[in-house]
Amino acid sequence: MNAFLEKTFKLRENKTDVKTEIMAGITTFMTMAYIIIVNPLFLSETGMDKGALFTSTCIAAAFATLIMAFYANYPFALAPGMGLNAFFAFTVVLGMKYSWQFALTAVFIEGIIFIILTFFNVREAIINSMPMNIKHAVSVGIGLFIAFIGLANAGIVVSNEATKVALGNMGDPKVVLALIGLLITGILLAKNVKGALLIGIVITTIIGLPLGVTPKPSGIISAPPSIAPIFFKLDFSKIFTLDMVVIMFTFLFVDLFDTLGTLVGVASKADMLDKEGKLPRAKQALFADAVGTTFGAILGTSTVTTYVESAAGVAEGGRTGLTALTTGIFFILALLFSPILTIVPGAATAPALILVGLFMMSPIKKINLDDFTEAIPAFLTIIMMPLTYSIAEGIVFGILSYVFLKVLTGRTKEVSIPLYILAVLFILKFAM
Repeated sequence: MNAFLEKTFKLRENKTDVKTEIMAGITTFMTMAYIIIVNPLFLSETGMDKGALFTSTCIAAAFATLIMAFYANYPFALAPGMGLNAFFAFTVVLGMKYSWQFALTAVFIEGIIFIILTFFNVREAIINSMPMNIKHAVSVGIGLFIAFIGLANAGIVVSNEATKVALGNMGDPKVVLALIGLLITGILLAKNVKGALLIGIVITTIIGLPLGVTPKPSGIISAPPSIAPIFFKLDFSKIFTLDMVVIMFTFLFVDLFDTLGTLVGVASKADMLDKEGKLPRAKQALFADAVGTTFGAILGTSTVTTYVESAAGVAEGGRTGLTALTTGIFFILALLFSPILTIVPGAATAPALILVGLFMMSPIKKINLDDFTEAIPAFLTIIMMPLTYSIAEGIVFGILSYVFLKVLTGRTKEVSIPLYILAVLFILKFAM
């Protein structure tokens, strides 16, 4: 078996081993397993069957992640994307009063377009055109974004009408549990314990039982619900309307730059970018989320995208597709072991996300802060990700400021043709 895994995933070449990759894969799954609950919760608001959504979420995530594992050989996991599922449910269906079948059709068309763009290397060209300083900034921005998600999930920071963000209730058991978990995980990391993030999640989940934060499991094994109520329920009757174009473009834009940002950011942290700042096998990685999105729409779920929580597995040493394979297998197991796997509270995964935020900060040392035409775009990329709660918007501000500053300071030769095209598209996005 080890020989097969070595040959398939080139473990020694990537300076890793089976144990490290499996631990990394489990860690990634544990930090993103919340999607198993949240995605059905969001999409069921449209009238879709919640049980069927649970099953389709697991299958879509497993399918796309396994493609990433075997075709791209990268430690990145995929699942229906947060934000995109909210847009699907609350804007397209509940806000614009379209059917969920119409929304699924927009996602399906988006996936087909992504496959075409990937085949013709358009998405890979966008990655390669991004300036190196912005690529490093994306990693740092994602780190702050992940940390913010962890702090919010734990209730350590909360929304506030006056100050926008404020400190949460420190007496809340959920907050107390998260702080305990942060301390435990920090000690494990300081002691160089292998699998510190995963061990921290498990211990914190157990401590949460007497605190009333971790719910008691209703059982161990349960049969997955049928996906029949939502399977292949596409509606092509309005595909030539302006609304379909706008909705499909929105799905396309957010997914495109969320995925690009995640791939570049996590790859930068893991030193997977080559000397020219390019991501080897980028086409294969992008193909995984394009096919995942198309297949996910057929299964009955919103856009599938590469997950920023993949950084947790990379932080644990994951470097190959074996990490993604492990995560994909756990999504399949989740179909049967949902009573156990879904009890992990946000307060237990929050410490891992916060500390991964720390790990993602290291590329900031590679950013040129002396040249303001480089430093300002990098800074805007970093700061706008957590503040807008969007990887895509951080990239937009970074690219636009880069192009404007270079052009207006007479350094047009440093701006590639794809960057000019992106800048025009971003401006059109804001205008629309």
